[in-house]
Order: sequence, then C-alpha cells, then structure tokens
Amino acid sequence: MNTALLCLLSWNSAARTSSVSAFVAHSPSTHTILPSNAVITNAMRLSSALNAEAIKITMPALSSTMKEGRVVSWLKSEGDAIEAGEAIMVVESDKADMDVEAFEDGFLAKILTGEGESAEVGAVVALVASSEEDIAAVADGGGASAPAAAPVVEAAAPAAASAAVAQPEFDFSKLDMPALSSTMKEGKVVSWLKSEGDKVEAGEAIMVVESDKADMDVEAFEDGYVAAIITGEERLLALIAANEADIPALKAYAATLGGAPAAASPVAAAPAATAAPAKAAPKVAAAPSAAASAGGRVVASPLAKKMAQEMGVDISTVAGTGPGGRITAADIQNAAAGGGAAPAKKAAAPSKPKWTPAPGVIAATPTARALAKKAKIDLSSIQGTGEFGRVTVDDVKMATGEKKPARKAAAAGVSAPVEMPEGLVPFTGMQRAVSNNMVATLDCPVFRASREIEMDAFNELYQSVKSKGVTVSALLAKAVAKAIEKHPIINSSFREEGTYFNKDINIAMAVAIEGGLITPVLKYANERDVLDLGENWKELVDKAKRGALSPDEYNSGTFVISNMGMFGVSQFDAILPKGMGGILAVAGTQEYIVPCKKAVLGMKKISKMTVTLTCDHRQIYGADAAMFLKTLNDVMMNPSSLMK
Repeated sequence: MNTALLCLLSWNSAARTSSVSAFVAHSPSTHTILPSNAVITNAMRLSSALNAEAIKITMPALSSTMKEGRVVSWLKSEGDAIEAGEAIMVVESDKADMDVEAFEDGFLAKILTGEGESAEVGAVVALVASSEEDIAAVADGGGASAPAAAPVVEAAAPAAASAAVAQPEFDFSKLDMPALSSTMKEGKVVSWLKSEGDKVEAGEAIMVVESDKADMDVEAFEDGYVAAIITGEERLLALIAANEADIPALKAYAATLGGAPAAASPVAAAPAATAAPAKAAPKVAAAPSAAASAGGRVVASPLAKKMAQEMGVDISTVAGTGPGGRITAADIQNAAAGGGAAPAKKAAAPSKPKWTPAPGVIAATPTARALAKKAKIDLSSIQGTGEFGRVTVDDVKMATGEKKPARKAAAAGVSAPVEMPEGLVPFTGMQRAVSNNMVATLDCPVFRASREIEMDAFNELYQSVKSKGVTVSALLAKAVAKAIEKHPIINSSFREEGTYFNKDINIAMAVAIEGGLITPVLKYANERDVLDLGENWKELVDKAKRGALSPDEYNSGTFVISNMGMFGVSQFDAILPKGMGGILAVAGTQEYIVPCKKAVLGMKKISKMTVTLTCDHRQIYGADAAMFLKTLNDVMMNPSSLMK
C-alpha cells in the first residue's frame, strides 16, 4: 500500500488533470504498482502540450458597438505559416465584413471557430504555434486551454459631462480606438490618412494605429465625411458625418468634447455590461528613454524589430517614444536617417499628413491585400492611388478588370470625349429572333464561292429606268431569279429524306431596320417585270420600317440576297439562314483599268462588283455554285432580258 501511494505521489501533477487517470489499489499487496503504457503516453503528451506556448487569436472588437463577430472565411488553413500584418480571416461584425490580420509570426495550429460560426468579442477563435515543431502540441492542448477573459467593460462618460452636452439629432457615427489585439490596452495614432472634410468609404483605410503588437491600418465601417478629429477624449478619435452638410454642426459638437491632446487613447472594447466609473486622470507622458530594460529586454513593436533588422539598426541603442518608452517603427526610421529618437507624435490631424512605408514593404489596405491574394496578383505590380501611394481595393479591381479606371478630364481647349453607351441592353423580340436564327445556322455545313461581275451594261440599264421608280434591289432580284431558272438546285433546301425543290422563285432581300433585321420577299421574281417589282419593293420596305409586314411577306423566301454595296463594302460573306439553300452577298461597285485593243491608249475603265455565294453543301456542290455565278455574270452583262 505504501509503494502504491509513492507511485501516486510521483504522478501527482498528472493525476490533477483529465489526461491521466488516478491509480487505485484493489487489495493489499507487496508488489510495486506501475502506471500502464497508456498512462505514460498521455502524461508525456500533456507535458509537451504544456511546454509549447500557444499564441491566442481572439475575436477582435472591430467597432465600438460590436458584441460578437461571425467568421466569414479563414484565409489560412491549419498548418500554414503566417506573418505579422498578414490577413488571416474575414470577420462579419455589426458594421461590415473586415479583414483581421495576424499580430505575430507563427504557424496556425488549430482553428477553434469555424467558417460561419460566431464568437463573442475576446473569445479565442484560433491558436498559433511559435514554431512549426510545436503545431501538434499546441493543437492537442487547444481543447483544454483556459477560457478567454471577459471583454473589457466599456468606460462610460461621466454623467455630468453627458448631461451638459446634447448630441446632434442628425445621423453621424463615432470612430473609437479599436481593439487590435486581445492584449491591447491602449493605442497610439501614428498617422491620419484622412483630413477633416475628406470623404471616406466603408473599407477604406482612415488611420494608422500603433498597438502593443504592430502598426495597423484602421478602416472605416461606414460611408461618410470626416467631420472632426478629436484629440482630447480618452477613446473617441473622430466624428463621421453621414452628410457633408452636417460637418459644421459636428465640428461645433466636437469642440464641446475636446480637451488636452492625448498621445494614446484607451481601447474601446465591446461592452458586456454597462458601468459608469469616474474618468481616470490623464496619464503623464513618460520621457523617452532607452527601450532596453535592466534585464536587457528590448521593448519594441514587431514591425519596429523587423525594420531594424532589415535596415541594419542596433535596436538596443534606439530611444523609444511609444507608451512606456516602447520603440516604434517611426523611431527606427528616424534612427536609420541619423536623427536619433523621433519626436513624440500627437494624434491630431496634420495639415499635410505624411507616412512612408518601411523599405521593402508594399503599402496596401488589408482588404486590397486579401483581394490581390485571391486574384493571385503581385501587389508590387499595382500602382497605388490611395493616400501616400497605398494600393486600395479599387486599384486591385482595376488590375483584374472588374472596375474601369476613372476617365481623365479633358484638357482646356480639347473637345470633351463622346459619351459611349455602357451596360446590358436586353434584346427586343426581333433581335432575339435574329440571334436564335444565327445560332441555328451553326449546324449547317456551308461553302462559299466568289466572282467579279462587270457592271457597265447593268448600270446603264438602271440609269434608264431609275426615273420610273425602279431600284437597284428590284433589278438585282430579277437578275438572280433569271439565273436561278437555269440552275434550280440553287433554289432548293435540305430535308432529311433528300433535296426539296421549290417551284416558285421568291427572292428575300435583307433590310436593316431600327433594332433588327428583316427580309421582305419579292414573290415570283422571275415572272414579273421590273416596274412591278420596283413598286412592290417600295411598298415592302415601307411596311418593314413601320413593322407592318405580314408573316407571308417575310417568311416565304426561297433564296436570299444581302446587299451592302451602298455602304462601299468591297467584299463580304453572308450567313446562310436556316432552311435556305443559298444566299448571295452583293458588294459595292469598284472601277478598274483593263487592257482594250479598241481604245486609243490600249486601256479602258470598267466597273466591277464582287458577289459571294454561300450554299448548303449537303445538297449543293461547288460546281453548281460556279455555274450559277457564271450565268449571273452573263445576265448582268446582257441585261436586256431583265426588261421582258
């Protein structure tokens, strides 16, 4: 029994935890009672987990009214390496979706709050291991970690002050010092990225705050205007007006809140309960002193340490100007420039704010970094247009083509650019029908054949009948119909069972009208005289423009002509409509100089026109098209038959 008791005492630390079970002696014995292999394994695992220090990532207070946040997405997976300042997750607060950045380097060991889950402000949502070797130990010990401390109770303003100052009745919002980490007690405004009167948009970086971990961008939660930057309140930093016209009134209200300029403002955490303690007296700013403590530890922000290493500055020789003599990024920059300790900055809005990123650091807002990573775009390839050359969300969207860059204003004396239409315009019924018909033609195998046709005799005929109301379209329809009489295969259409020959020669002529395209039909074109065809064509065109054509007047064609000669087009191909055997594309007339034995100089000028025939190759072959074009050329060069 004594031996068993000694064994229990040896494992006392393990017995106090749930990882190791207690030893129980079933009966008195003189044998030594040894722990089992499972007990030893559990105890060793516990020892490793306790030795591996876990960095806790807590749900931050992204706004002064936020009580809990929902994890929209994790930008890192368990086991991934993370760096200070890198976005690791997107959190949905009561104001907007915001990126949350890491404050220290390490490896994401365990995610405790999954995507879509919510957690109270201050609750631990993930654990980070300092080294890759500690990932497993930190992850195993994550379930037994102590619960997160309760959120800091928001300090209420004194009752006397609140009673004396009446808030404006119009809409406005307050910008408080945010809690950028779970251990942050106060923050220092390094630089304002916006001045009073500037317009801000939700998600846009508005200032740079130095916390106990790093220098971080703080983004606006709502659209509005920076009405007043407040330097005398403990945590209230600025007032944001919803409307620009309310800026003067908010400035007057801010004047009743201001006091002595403060270097640091206490963090505003989401309130868990309402309390109204008396306002603490302002802290007396400590004089800058060497950051190295008696024990040799250097007190500096992670960004300052990183900059010191990159810039070759001995950080132990730099005097810090942050809270308690803490070394900031500005102190390192000043030391690298040979200026010693940087003067303490006030949280006032500078008339000309200045901020320069550390060497090798690309200035960008957290949201812009996340978008660029998602789009797999190198931030260094994007030209920033934000304050101090920062890469903004709009810059990334313009790089991906999601957003168009703003057009520069026209210089003096230069005509303003023509405003072009933009955006989707829904199809009309006619446009939808044309679109569907064009898509249907993709199933038809076609071929094309072109030929030049001499036009001198045809032009002479047209000039002689033009005064009688005969148009070029009517003459072309008559000429094509006469050529089809000798080659009826051109007037056929394909059927699954074979070739379907159309008895009538009905010439459909494509006409462009407002909002679409239609093909009025000249029926029995081979049988009617050109005067009759000319009058009929004028009537059909007038009906087409008025939208008064009957279905039989645009659906009964057996062959199609598309004429763009009046637009000066030298040659083009036409798409064969579904159900047709052929379509003829007619281009403009061109003048040529050709040899002529009868001419005085041995040369003469003639007019030629290029026509292109598109045929359904399932029933019409190349020889058929060639012979038809030859016959058409003969008809056009001897047009006397067209008047019969």
